[in-house]
Amino acid sequence: MQERLFKAALFDLDGVVFDTEPQYTVFWGMICRQYHPEHPGLEHEIKGSTLTQIYDRWFSGPLASERASITARLDDYEQQMHYDYITGFEALVADLHRHGVKTAVVTSSNIPKMESVYRYQPRFKELFDAILTSEDFSRSKPDPDCYLKAAARFNVSPEECIVFEDSFNGLKSGRAAGMRVVGLATTNSAEAIAPYSDIQISDYNGIDTAFLLNFQFSI
Repeated sequence: MQERLFKAALFDLDGVVFDTEPQYTVFWGMICRQYHPEHPGLEHEIKGSTLTQIYDRWFSGPLASERASITARLDDYEQQMHYDYITGFEALVADLHRHGVKTAVVTSSNIPKMESVYRYQPRFKELFDAILTSEDFSRSKPDPDCYLKAAARFNVSPEECIVFEDSFNGLKSGRAAGMRVVGLATTNSAEAIAPYSDIQISDYNGIDTAFLLNFQFSI
């Protein structure tokens, strides 16, 4: 195997590490029905958007004053959420480590959200060599800033990284960073994310280091 092909695997969090997207759909469905009853199904349109993007697009002007209340409700909701790994994820990370590949979470989630994650999954931090949250970068996905910072953390080039993402913004961020991109069809369909990713998977069953090394990525 050509170990030189990649040295770091960078994972988004929701919809990539954890199967949380259905829970967020429930939360945002409740919020959207309250504030935007004129736009049914809005919770599906905003999937994969950061909180800042949601606020800028849908809670500006007269609704800007509601942001603090919504954020507080979201914080409370996240404390009660289930953070269950997507099938095969832990096995993939263990295999990557056996092959000397560094692993990192690169997420737009903030530290309070991550504290909820750590409570639910006490061994979460052991799976990663680095955890980058929204506090670690100034520009949100689809800007490549977060993934470039992760590569710099490991002192590797973008070409030596593989990104695992599910949202359009995240996939575009990985591509803009010049990295290989694996798309998780957990939030959007495989067909929808295909233009933004090199390969599309539904979970990590059958995905290991050898598979990733042998796959012909576009870079």
